[in-house]
Order: sequence, then structure tokens, then C-alpha cells
Amino acid sequence: MKKHTLSAFDRDLDAIRLSVLTMGGKVEAAILDASRALEHRDEELAAEVIEGDRAIDAAEQEIDSQVVRLLALRQPQADDLRAAVAVIKIAGEMERLGDYAKNMARRVAVLTTAPTIEGAAGALRRQSRLVGQMLKDMLDSYARLDVDLARDVIARDVEVDDMTNALFREFITHMMEDPRNISACLHYIFIAKNIERMGDLVTHGAENVIFVAEGRRMEPRQKGHSTATIRGPGE
Repeated sequence: MKKHTLSAFDRDLDAIRLSVLTMGGKVEAAILDASRALEHRDEELAAEVIEGDRAIDAAEQEIDSQVVRLLALRQPQADDLRAAVAVIKIAGEMERLGDYAKNMARRVAVLTTAPTIEGAAGALRRQSRLVGQMLKDMLDSYARLDVDLARDVIARDVEVDDMTNALFREFITHMMEDPRNISACLHYIFIAKNIERMGDLVTHGAENVIFVAEGRRMEPRQKGHSTATIRGPGE
């Protein structure tokens, strides 16, 4: 009877993991589409990202419901409970990633009418691509419980932090050179800071993968240097 219960738990958890991976694919696409919309000032694509966030929110709610049902029906032991709780955390982190992608997309309409800051949107897209690849690898590490890959994801977050710092300094320089650049550069600073936060969320996801696999929390991770401390409205 116990073997049957464990098998049923594993089967149910595998189904939930598949939902998490599907949700992750939507989030990865949202991040990359938002950065592409920003680079090309594509308001139509930005609107699709904003609308698509509804599906990401709904996916998180469904995953939460699935986990609650799993806990109620299967009453898992310590190791299985850890795996179930990690699902909720990872889904919550991805929902927040979707929110940051949506916020990036919302700034496209404003920046379309703002002065062009040479190289800014392209640099932010490169930063987004790095986070998007980290997310893809984090999800792969979760699917396979690959601790080495999860640790590699965590290590790469330092590069995201350093990119944020470099962009922050670059945008400050543009603002000092020409006050007409201030509004656009402030928006770009907020976006760069939000992408940095995306990297933090992906890193938390990788830390949860290690927690599931090894049953212990990691030591505090190294952070890159960042001076991006300005907060945007409502942030």
C-alpha cells in the first residue's frame, strides 16, 4: 500500500512539474519578446506581452491548486514534501518574472516617443537574453534535478549584476551630457534594474533545485557590484 501511495505521489508530482516547465516556457518567451519590443519600439509586440501575462498568472494559480490537492490527497513524507513546496516557490518566482517582463513591455509606448539613446535598447536586450538563458537552464536543471547546472546558473547571476552596473553608469553619462535624455534614461535604468531582479529570481529558482536535490540550503551567494538603486514609481 505504501509503495502504491509513493508511486501515485510521484506520478502526480511529475504532472505538476510538466505544468511548471510549460509555464517557464511562457515566461522565457515573455522576457525575450519584451526586450525585442523595446529594441524595435514595437508597440504591438509589447501589447502581446502585456496580455500574455494573464496566462502566466493563471498558470501559477493552477499549479498552486494542483500542489494543494497533492498534499491533501497524498500526505507526503519529508523528502516529498520538500519537492512539493519547491514547486510552489519556483512557480511564484516565475510569476514575478512575468510581471517584470510585462513592466518592461509597458515602457515601450513611452520610449517610442522619447529621444533615442544609442545602443541602450540593444544592451538591455543582451542583458535579457542572458537572463532568459539562465531561466532556460534553471528549468532544465529542475527537470533533471541537475545540481551542477543549477550551480552554474547561480554563478552567472554575477554577470547580470555587473551588466546592470555598467548600464547604470552609461545612462548617467547620457543624462549628464544632455538633459533631454533624462526621461528616457530613467526608464532604461528602471528596466535594467528590473532585469537584474529577474536574474535574482532565476537564481532563487536554482537554489530551490539544489534544496530539492540535496535537502539543504546554500550559503549566501556572491553578488556583483551594482549601483542601480533608483526606484521607479510603485516599485
